[in-house]
Amino acid sequence: MTDTRRRVKVYTLNEDRQWDDRGTGHVSSGYVDRLKGMSLLVRAESDGSLLLESKINPNTAYQKQQDTLIVWSEAENYDLALSFQEKAGCDEIWEKICQVQGKDPSVDITQDLVDESEEERFEDMSSPGLELPSCELSRLEEIAEVVASSLPSPLRREKLALSLENEGYIKKLLELFHVCEDLENIEGLHHLYEIIKGIFLLNRTALFEVMFSEDCIMDIIGCLEYDPSLSVQRKHREFLTKTAKFKEVIPISDPELKQKIHQTYRVQYIQDVVLPTPSVFEENMLSTLHSFIFFNKVEIVGMLQEDEKFLTELFAHLTDEATDDEKRQELVNFLKEFCAFSQTLQPQNRDAFFKTLSNMGILPALEVILGMDDTQVRSAATDIFSYLVEYNPSMVREFVMQESQQNDDDILLINLIIEHMICDTDPELGGAVQLTGLLRTLVDPDNMLATTSKTEKTEFLGFFYKHCMHVLTAPLLANTTEEKPSKDDFQTAQLLALILELLTFCVEHHTYHIKNYIINKDILRRVLVLMSSMHSFLALCALRFMRKIVGLKDEFYNRYIVKSFLFEPVVKAFLNNGSRYNLLNSAIIEIFEYVRVEDIKSLTAHIIENYWKALEDVDYVQTFKGLKLRYDQQRERQDNPKLDSMRSILRNHRYRRDARSIEDEEEMWFNTDEDDLEDGDPMVLPSDKIKNSDDLMDPISKFMERKKLKESEEKEVLLKTNLAGRQSSSFKLSFSGGTKTNLTSQSSASSLPGSPSSPGSPGSPGSPGSVSKSTPQTAAITTKGGLVGLVDYPDDDEEEDDDEEEEKEETLPLSKKARLGS
Repeated sequence: MTDTRRRVKVYTLNEDRQWDDRGTGHVSSGYVDRLKGMSLLVRAESDGSLLLESKINPNTAYQKQQDTLIVWSEAENYDLALSFQEKAGCDEIWEKICQVQGKDPSVDITQDLVDESEEERFEDMSSPGLELPSCELSRLEEIAEVVASSLPSPLRREKLALSLENEGYIKKLLELFHVCEDLENIEGLHHLYEIIKGIFLLNRTALFEVMFSEDCIMDIIGCLEYDPSLSVQRKHREFLTKTAKFKEVIPISDPELKQKIHQTYRVQYIQDVVLPTPSVFEENMLSTLHSFIFFNKVEIVGMLQEDEKFLTELFAHLTDEATDDEKRQELVNFLKEFCAFSQTLQPQNRDAFFKTLSNMGILPALEVILGMDDTQVRSAATDIFSYLVEYNPSMVREFVMQESQQNDDDILLINLIIEHMICDTDPELGGAVQLTGLLRTLVDPDNMLATTSKTEKTEFLGFFYKHCMHVLTAPLLANTTEEKPSKDDFQTAQLLALILELLTFCVEHHTYHIKNYIINKDILRRVLVLMSSMHSFLALCALRFMRKIVGLKDEFYNRYIVKSFLFEPVVKAFLNNGSRYNLLNSAIIEIFEYVRVEDIKSLTAHIIENYWKALEDVDYVQTFKGLKLRYDQQRERQDNPKLDSMRSILRNHRYRRDARSIEDEEEMWFNTDEDDLEDGDPMVLPSDKIKNSDDLMDPISKFMERKKLKESEEKEVLLKTNLAGRQSSSFKLSFSGGTKTNLTSQSSASSLPGSPSSPGSPGSPGSPGSVSKSTPQTAAITTKGGLVGLVDYPDDDEEEDDDEEEEKEETLPLSKKARLGS
């Protein structure tokens, strides 16, 4: 069999029982070796990729709907549909499916044999059709029983559907409905309700086309008014004919289009209101009803889109100042519904749809509508605007940049959106939340285009910060003129929280635009006024904004924070929060912890120099003491640059104090082990300023002699010293000179911290500075105000011999310690 290509759309049914478009291509049928059978193949018309490869299973039930649709299920919860552009193509593929299954192409559904029992197979051979009782008033109960008994079996459902189609049975049932209503035969009406409901569950497109025809649909709805489980009749027909009015905002000249709109509305009403909520077992039985509505909407959008006269007249009335408010509201509501229907289109058709609306002038029309006072009209216009932004934000950005060349800032489309966000009267600010999301999409650089000729990000952000940002921040600036917010009610706090959320997004994703704006307008100081708000969520939003700025580690921001003392509101909020262990407490501590861990030097110095007295008593976390240690280390490095260079070399990693916070440069200290060096061998140092180890020994020995303080609580000697204040002529670090120097003591043994007679001295057993015989000594020196490591003797083998040797070693006089010589 030769392949015949036809243009189709491929759809799959998702979990929400909605059809998802999978693409447009050309369908063919042919034998596929891998599947070992005749199969349907659909290749994309764009790139020729395979959209669908489905074997024509002899036992699969295929349905032909509306002359251009073929629907089937490949698995229990996987439904597929092919929508043909031409009826001829659908007929040809249908014939091939029927040929594989051995069916007559005149049928609209192939039989499903999966659930057939042996008894049904025998019945199928002996009785080709299902014989229905004659359509008489006295036999309604019998008809209802036949319909109910056929639903569990796919085969019996198929036979029942064929009998209902061939005999025109539905119209005969509707004639009986009129008789029962005239006679007020409630029992008969209850039977008719069960019959019609059962016909819906047959899930048959051919039956739906009869039931939803112009002359039958109202009677079908009438039958469904008499639910036996309800004591009172539901008046659906009265609602549809008297309450629900069809409004032609623009006259529709096409009678087919008008009839399709009526039909879709009524079928949607049947699905949503009239029919009872389907059970789990019945839900899949109404899939064809979902499909019927879905494809009707696709047809309606297509027919309206092709009617250029209709759309031209629609937009002309929308922008005409002479149009009254009620008429304009109807036009906007129609356009909103029109855009909602467009979501059913496949991507290619949806592109064409929005391009058509753009060419017709939908954005200028929305600008006019958003400037009106009618809240309902503005709300509908906002929904339309959201469809456009979600579909193509670049189209909206291009429009607003073009209009800025002709209009004042006050009437720009984006500024109108911002004003509606600010002026939302809803106590929960539902509309403001929606508009904030749209603005966020518009200023998101991730969906901005970049070409060789221009960069949308640069152009649009320049426009936004020049023409729009002042409108967005106006409520914030107006409310933060004093030390506390001038208005602190819940709705104002919610609005300011939304604005801060958007500004925080800008800090994270924009570069110099937001930086220049924040620094020039002093935005951060105004934001931190909100730290004193009575609403914790607003205070947290303000803190989150500052945290995002600090997290950038940008020195421009840091200098601005230091110069304006912008940590002061944060410290005040922390102290005012007291001992409460809450989110505000944790968030404030986290920002200080971040400064400490990331070692942001300018902020560390600013915090300690200005707020240390207020924070030094906080001891339930080590954050502030750690900041103070960082600060002291920085000062020591500034005061003693040569000592800092020496410390970067001399360090024994084995005796590194865990309590110390270690600089990144300190991690590279003393990678060479002393044990690998012979006595008298020169130590090769990484710094160009250090000549050799002999240059260091004399100042180190002098430094060692001046250590006097210790901390016995942590079982190790920790000395705090102010090198800048104590440095004298007897303790001077000099990195010049070529003579070799011995490590000697210039003070008495009793005053030396390493003296054997000193309790807890580094020479005592178990102490970090334990002395071993004839071992070269190396000093590890920490920063000012920090933890100081004393003399270190890293001969591991002798230290680990036994306790007796260590005790003996402890009693040795200091003069017998080995000296480092040539």
